[in-house]
Amino acid sequence: MYWVSAKKRLTRGEPICESHENKLLERMAISVDYLNKKVKECFLDLGSFPEDKKIPLDVLINMWVESHGIDEEDAFAILVELSDKNLLTLVKDARSGDAYSSYHEIYVTQHDVLRDLALHLSNHPDVNERKRLLMPRRDTELPRDWGRNTDRPFNAQIVSVHTGEMREMDWYRMEFPKAEVLILNFASNEYFLPPFMDDMPKLRALIIINYNTTEATLLNFSVFTNLTNLRSLWLEKVLVPELSNATAPLRNLRKLSTVLCKVNNSFNPSVLDLPQIFPRLTELVIDHCDDLVKLPVSICKVNSLQSLSITNCHRLSELPAGFGLLKELQILRLYACLELKVLPPSIGELIGLKYLGISQCVNLRSLPREIGRLASLEIIDMRECPQIVNLPSPVMLLNLKSLRRVICDDEVSGDWKNVKRGMRHLHVQVAEKWYSLDWLHD
Repeated sequence: MYWVSAKKRLTRGEPICESHENKLLERMAISVDYLNKKVKECFLDLGSFPEDKKIPLDVLINMWVESHGIDEEDAFAILVELSDKNLLTLVKDARSGDAYSSYHEIYVTQHDVLRDLALHLSNHPDVNERKRLLMPRRDTELPRDWGRNTDRPFNAQIVSVHTGEMREMDWYRMEFPKAEVLILNFASNEYFLPPFMDDMPKLRALIIINYNTTEATLLNFSVFTNLTNLRSLWLEKVLVPELSNATAPLRNLRKLSTVLCKVNNSFNPSVLDLPQIFPRLTELVIDHCDDLVKLPVSICKVNSLQSLSITNCHRLSELPAGFGLLKELQILRLYACLELKVLPPSIGELIGLKYLGISQCVNLRSLPREIGRLASLEIIDMRECPQIVNLPSPVMLLNLKSLRRVICDDEVSGDWKNVKRGMRHLHVQVAEKWYSLDWLHD
């Protein structure tokens, strides 16, 4: 009976006996105690994520920005400090690392024992008073001590749930008046969003990650109606519901990321009015969404948009003709959009654009001559674009007064080096061939 109990405790992420905590984790805690208070808080947040899973850097940075009141640069500095102290591991793609790298190309991992330490240090107060309410391991139901304490509000700022399929009756009725971050980790074909999201008036970051082999259908999407303070939304491997002004009035949303999702229904060009639903959206990420063929025309009216990243969407065939209306756009990343053949001429009207990435757009035939009007453009990344063998005339390209760096293949580097003769500050970097199968292990 004793060992059956020990097995169950390990399954729940609990220690077999007190000596395990006292002798190992308490000694390891010395390293964490010497950290700056804010850095320590960020370390403890890592217990919010499942064991042995890669944590997208985008998710982590957004979470820290929203829950700790710091900016992205400080959040990244904290990440580097934790990495230098071997409290986490940075897994970085060889393409990444410059100022315009996409965070979702970089991942964080953590040793199981360090994660146990973060959980141990987070679980000391009474369950209703904890700053982080976390499930240490995946389970079929919510922890029993959560259910026993539903008569009082939970003061957690960060709530992390890790289950399989959840139906409406599987959720406790809980109140979270202080919750700022909600992380829903699960593996199933259907998932009923927790009704207690109605009682999260301060929620600023919502992360929904499905670890199943196929996309999950989200039920109870109407809870989004009350998320008026939500600023960051990460959806991974789900069927994104149809978005409309009635179902998702996310007036304060700044960042929307859809990864490995089915988005065709939600991005229906004929009904979607993006500026009405997301009037303050500054960053949109669409990654590995294989049913995306066209962007809704209304995206051109999202005047607040500063960064648009569409990556590994192999069926995307064209951009809207009115793309140039995005006057605030600074970063345009179109990586591995295999069916994309042309860029609209209106791209020349993106007067604030600083970064243009078109790597692995293998069917893109040319750079539009209007590109010469992008006076703010600093970097062009056009590696592995074999169809582009000629550039616009050097006279047009010499107007790119801010251009400092071009990353390209050897075949087109000669033309860029000819341009460089009239632009001393321009650096032409010939890309090395890069072959990686890391994605097979994601």
